[in-house]
Amino acid sequence: MAATSDSSGSSVRKRRVDSSKTETKCADGSEENEADSGKDTEKEKELQRLHTGTYWLTRIVLLRSVAFIYLVAFSVAHNQNKQLIGEHGLMPCKNYLNSVKRYVGGKIGMAAFAYTPSILWLLDWSDMDANLDGIALAGMALSAFVLVTGMANMVIMGALWVLYHSLVNVGQLWYSFGWESQLLETGFLAIFLCPLWTLSQVPRNCPPSLICIWTFRWLIVRIMLGAGLIKIRGDKCWRDLTCMDYHYETQPVPNPMSYYMHRSPWWFHRFETLSNHLIELIFPFFTFLGRRMCMVNGAIQILFQVVLIVSGNLSFLNWLTIVPSLACFDDASLGFLFQSRGGAKKAVLEIQNEGAAGQTPTPTKGMLMRRVVNVSLAVLIGYLSIPVVLNLLSSRQMMNTSFEPLRIVNTYGAFGSITKERTEVIFQGTLSQDPKDPEAVWEEYQFLCKPGDIYRRPCLISPYHYRLDWLMWFAAFQTYEQSEWVIHIAGRLLSNDSTVLSLLDRNPFQGTKTPRWVRGEHFKYKFSQPGSSSAAQGKWWLRKRIGAYFPPVDLEGLRGYFQSRNWPHPHIPRNRN
Repeated sequence: MAATSDSSGSSVRKRRVDSSKTETKCADGSEENEADSGKDTEKEKELQRLHTGTYWLTRIVLLRSVAFIYLVAFSVAHNQNKQLIGEHGLMPCKNYLNSVKRYVGGKIGMAAFAYTPSILWLLDWSDMDANLDGIALAGMALSAFVLVTGMANMVIMGALWVLYHSLVNVGQLWYSFGWESQLLETGFLAIFLCPLWTLSQVPRNCPPSLICIWTFRWLIVRIMLGAGLIKIRGDKCWRDLTCMDYHYETQPVPNPMSYYMHRSPWWFHRFETLSNHLIELIFPFFTFLGRRMCMVNGAIQILFQVVLIVSGNLSFLNWLTIVPSLACFDDASLGFLFQSRGGAKKAVLEIQNEGAAGQTPTPTKGMLMRRVVNVSLAVLIGYLSIPVVLNLLSSRQMMNTSFEPLRIVNTYGAFGSITKERTEVIFQGTLSQDPKDPEAVWEEYQFLCKPGDIYRRPCLISPYHYRLDWLMWFAAFQTYEQSEWVIHIAGRLLSNDSTVLSLLDRNPFQGTKTPRWVRGEHFKYKFSQPGSSSAAQGKWWLRKRIGAYFPPVDLEGLRGYFQSRNWPHPHIPRNRN
């Protein structure tokens, strides 16, 4: 019995030992399975994580951004070109093209194209308004396609560049701003981001060129350094940190935030000016200090432009300056902008994983040719940058200047000098027969955005742009002899010309007789103090008359003035006689 008992006990102990061994093995197996599953999970996460150093998604963001700016620019052109450079515009582009034609020998040949690159040379001039509208509408359609789809090729981006070039080069005074050249340079670089024919967000056989990415980075470096250096070399207020005391009130077209930011404490304005110098003169060099520092510069430049957008109506300039800053970011840093499942992000992940596994595609003849094109682009940009860099280093720095007709590489800069007082030209008209009559009632014309009515809130239009309003800012601190087009506008107002009136917000003689006299009055404007009695009355502005900008004029008196400048003289309305 004892033996039996020991035997049974031994067998029980054996079963327990075996059971514990089995449990130990199961535990070890489960730990191994968990470790394996953990490794698999990490591996899956790694496969779903975008790697640094590629720019597939960056290309999509850049193309869509450039397309957005093009869409705005062509929209502005479509809405305003006919009034400014059309058949009956203030400065008809047909007259300008004819003058260029005479200058180059009377023929439309290579000399004419070299002097004024524009496809308008190839079109029928019998209906110039239709030509201008056609160019603008084609540009709007192409840019909208790229913006919506995120797809483009060299043909589309090249067409956009040619179309906008054709407008800028005949736009004369109305297209004389620095952002026109900046858009043309940015648009030129965007051509080389794309495949020649293929339309795909992620064209596998045409990876984004690092050379092209660096041309965008070089652009933002030049833009910032140009803007910073022209300030340091220009107005003394940039050096004593007082420029921001005036900027918000005296900038070309303030917005509602300008009103409040102008009243910021003095120490905040000093901080703004010092920060401006750091952002424009120091941070651009971060671009060359590796991936992280380059991203820091990109983020700071974008934030800086957003602040400028919020605080003023500077056309699409600041929106456009954001574009090359985006080239500071690679796919890993821009992945959050794209959906995780499907689409471009999934395609990029597949390409990166294939590359990590050594499954790179065999270079085709087209890919090899593309490398030659990219290297040629680098050589071209480098060569054209020589005079630009010399200009940056020069004590006589020029801003917003092109050294060649195609405007591929340009100099940039903004607000080298700051006006300390804001002045405005106000057009006024009267029905009185005698402009010197003290009883004469003078009615004011209102522009779409520029300050006029002191009770009207500053407008908010950026990235859109009213070209006439912007030029009126320049006219206000010049004389009418320096800005003769102001008198041209006065003549058009005397005849209630619908072309010019479409550029204004209010015609005080709408539905009544045409004015007999029009004059220009010169006023000093400044913001009202928030919380003051003036502000309580609804006044955004306070103004004080300086004097006459130009004397009262009538149509008959302007006849000789118009004829001497080859301007068509408006017809004297019948209700005037």
